Amino acid sequence: MYRLGLKLWSDNTGAYLREAERLFSQGVFSYVELFVVPESMNTLDAWRRLHVERGVPFIVHNAHAAAGFNLADRTAEASNRNVYAQTKRFADALDARYVIFHGGIDGTIEETARQLKALGEPRALLENKPFVPLPNKVGAKFCRGATVEEIGYVLRETGCGFCLDVGHAVCAAASQGLEPYAYVGELARRFSPAMFHLSDVMDMSSQFDAHPHLGTGALDIARLWREVFLPDALISIETVKDSTADLDDFIQDARYMENV
Repeated sequence: MYRLGLKLWSDNTGAYLREAERLFSQGVFSYVELFVVPESMNTLDAWRRLHVERGVPFIVHNAHAAAGFNLADRTAEASNRNVYAQTKRFADALDARYVIFHGGIDGTIEETARQLKALGEPRALLENKPFVPLPNKVGAKFCRGATVEEIGYVLRETGCGFCLDVGHAVCAAASQGLEPYAYVGELARRFSPAMFHLSDVMDMSSQFDAHPHLGTGALDIARLWREVFLPDALISIETVKDSTADLDDFIQDARYMENV
């Protein structure tokens, strides 16, 4: 049976944390994927209580370029290490199964692989990216880890695992002129994902991801079940959050998955 993950950020220690405790007790999700916001160490105890006292399993997501972490940039290595050190403290305290990394922006894929390997993180997963970043977000031209060649290079050089982000793959396929489902399937066959990220896709021809709720867009999720997802897959739902007071929208996404 697949296991659904709730994506949260380390500074979500208000209503979302309380909701996470409630929904986990009701069996709505199986684990939290926690994005570690840099300089949020003061929240670690709250998340550790959720893990230790309530038994919530964790996967940790390292910061990405929009939060100041860029593996592809050699000049950022010192600051990258500082950000990762904070992520590692979360991952260790929460007994995280995996630590997810983005490949960075611009720079070189060789630098991405070099820095990721140098971190020595045995739980590391590389997440695939769209070919181009969202406009006006990070001021970059392209993302590293969007193509089969770049993903394969990092995995071979570092020995890390792979997190297949379906929406990102659809965007990357559009940039490369590839059929989207064929590209998602190729990534799955070549790199045996340890887990998945899932949101719907409003426009299958767009280069930019938008993270809409499941069942509201054009993505054929039933087809992914037939062709890509394994029965016991770890699937983090990465849809937008409509309210700061509750996670009712996540409940609807989880229910949608039950009926695919």
